[in-house]
Parts: sequence; C-alpha cells; structure tokens
Amino acid sequence: MNFTSPRRRFASAAVAGIALTGLLSACGGSGSGDDAASKSGPVTLPFWGWANGQEAVVKAFNASHKDIQLKYTKVTDQLTMQKQLTNAVKAGNAPCLVQNTAEYVTSWVSQGALADITSYVEGEKGEFNTGAWASAQVQGKLYGVPTSSAPQFTIYRTDIFEKYGLEPPATWDDFIAAGKVLKKHNIKITNYAGEDPSTLEVLAMQAGAHWYAIDGDAWKVNFQDEGTLKAAKVIQEIIDNDLNAKLSFADYAAVQRSYDSGATATRQISTWQMAGMVQNFTKSFGDWALTPWPAYRGEAAKTPAGTNLTGGVTLVTKQCTDQKQAAQAALWMSTNQDAVKTMASPETGNGVMPALKDSGSYVGESISQKLLGKNYEPAQKVVTDSLGTVTTDWTFGPNWTAMFTELQAGWAKVVNKEQKVTDLLAHMQEWTVKDLKSRGISVKG
Repeated sequence: MNFTSPRRRFASAAVAGIALTGLLSACGGSGSGDDAASKSGPVTLPFWGWANGQEAVVKAFNASHKDIQLKYTKVTDQLTMQKQLTNAVKAGNAPCLVQNTAEYVTSWVSQGALADITSYVEGEKGEFNTGAWASAQVQGKLYGVPTSSAPQFTIYRTDIFEKYGLEPPATWDDFIAAGKVLKKHNIKITNYAGEDPSTLEVLAMQAGAHWYAIDGDAWKVNFQDEGTLKAAKVIQEIIDNDLNAKLSFADYAAVQRSYDSGATATRQISTWQMAGMVQNFTKSFGDWALTPWPAYRGEAAKTPAGTNLTGGVTLVTKQCTDQKQAAQAALWMSTNQDAVKTMASPETGNGVMPALKDSGSYVGESISQKLLGKNYEPAQKVVTDSLGTVTTDWTFGPNWTAMFTELQAGWAKVVNKEQKVTDLLAHMQEWTVKDLKSRGISVKG
C-alpha cells in the first residue's frame, strides 16, 4: 500500500461539521489580512510544499500577478513538513502558505497555528466538490483551500497475473489467495513499509471504522471497533503468510524497482502515486492495469477516503501578515485551469485529481497512458467509479500528528512480527485517550 512517503492522501473529514466548544485545546482566529493594503510594492508570500509541479505553478502565478508574489521552498515530504512547520511556528517565522493534508488540519488548528480565512474564500464554495471543501474546515471555519481529491484503486501487473492464471482480486479473500499463489514464485502481492501505518488506517476506514468521533461535548476514541478489527484480520493474515515485501520508502528507488521488475505485483494507490512509477520505471510500461479496491467479504465495493498525499489543502498560517492575499493565491492555484492541469498530469505534476466540482473531467490527464498501455481506456472508468464510492464519514482527531507518530512505532513492530495488529490497537486505544487528556481535551474511550 504505502501511502506515506512521499505522502499522501486526501480525506473527506467529518470534522467539517463539528460546531462544539471544548473539543480543541485552542483555535486559530482571523488575522490582519488587509495589512498589505498600506504597503508599497508587491506582497511576497513564503509558500512551502513538496509536490512535483508546484514550482511551475508558482512561476506561472508570479508571471500573472503584479501585486502578489510567491516565494517557494520545496520540503522533502509530508512528514518532514510537519516537523519543519512545528519549528517555524515555535520560532514565530512560519510561512504564509503550506501544502498539507486533511488529517493534519485539526491538529494545527488546535495548536493555534492556522488563520481563519472563511471570509476570504467562502464565496468560492461552488467551485469545489463537497468532500474536498470539507477537508479544509474545522468547526465550520475554513483554514485553507482544498487542492486535490484522491480516488483509490488497485494497480496490478497484468503479465504476472495472466502468467499464473489469476484474476484481479475482487475481495480481500481473493487478494490473500492470489498472494499465496504468487508467493510460490517468489513474488510479493504487496509491500508494507515499516514506517507507514496508513495501510492500517485506510483498511479500517474502508471497513467503516471510526477511530475518532464526537460524543456530546467530548471526543470518543475507539481503535478496537468492528471495522478496525476486520481490517486487522486481513493485514495479519497477509503478514503471517509472508505475502508482503517490507521495503522502506527511505529507499524510494528500491521500492520502485521492486514493482518495475515484478518482484511486487500490486499496489493500492491513488492517481498521484502513479507519477513516481512513471518517473522511475524502465521495464514494465504497458504491463499495468487498474481494478477497484478489494471489498470485504459480502460487502459492496467501497474505497477509503484516501489520503492524498499531494496536498489535499493549502493552509494559511496565523503568523502570516497578509492572510487575504495568501487566501487569494491559494484559490488561484486550486482553480486556475493551467495550474490544475499541471498538477493533474503524472508527467508534469503529481498526478493529483483536482478538488474541483468537475474533477471527473481530469481523469484522463491524471493517469498515465505510458504506464497502462492498452489498459488506459478501461482504467479511466475504474478511477471515475471510485470517485463515487469514497468514504466520507471519517474524522481526524485533534492530536492526529502525535497519534500517527506513535502508531508508526508500533506498526514497525507489526511488520517485523514482533507484535500482532490487535496488540498495537490495544496500545493505541490507551495511549490516545491518555494523550488527549494530557492536553486538556475532553475524551471518552
């Protein structure tokens, strides 16, 4: 699966509808966004991001705007972004604009790091799809502009499946069965990177789990609900039977070689992750095809909200003195047709699906004909269909960043067979409740 690095996903977070007090230890407020009106010369807005294609978008923005200029700094990846932004906020020199993903919005708002830009962008709501718009909100206020959606699907090696008489797996049972066949030929059906617990997150999400929810005036935490345990069972069977590779994305080239050489035969990914395949493969162009996510036994097809690791949202920080201009720049990058096309292409950008209301019209541009060959046309239907089966009721908690870091440590032990998935879940239940209480946040669990 490996959604993390360079990560990751987009999700339709239910936090958009939260209108309760006391759920966050602190909240970002509106800043002095009109300060630039009295300044002479163009406003310069520092912008941090990591996605391919952003430098070209920034160049185009600067060429078309005299009063606002973007100063772009490329960060290594999403996890590095969280660390660097933490340091910048503490030092009082945070950039105005930050590429980020939906799961971190609530955490940053609770730390008072983001600006409420609702008044600057709410009039553009009709330009975006509902789930994407929700991803930039906390308690009904907007703290950024959505940049992308992330339809999820399985990509698999058609030549390998055909050679061993396998059909693309329709269920997780089929997936495991195919993995057992491939194992006999020294082929792994998937890869679990030890640093990337998003595999557990998205399978739980697909199964209807809710790690965080709102219960009255408190957060409710549940890492052991029916959906999460269903996901844990699938993952544990894959690990116990040695059906997964254990390649770390710290050696990104090695991961890509594994897919390109046929040592690993499938990935559950989104459009943006195809860009890395296109840019690194040399042998297997035309041998790949798309198929929907495997379903749980007896259930209809359903994909997780996917987290997109190419951004999801462009956030505006509270320390930015030109918040109105920052919001305008963020809107331009998410709605300008040329900018959107640049980011949607796996060749020029990250292959991200736009957050726009008509994002389906960009499907053909967001997947690679070079990678898929004769399977390119049917792949477009798989992507389009997945946009209609996305999970939309997942909520990211106010300590998501800290929780995910703790989850990473335990996930590495799971992948290395040092503990069971259920052991990790029991630990995360206890740890998360304790951590929220230590932050003065009301919690049940």
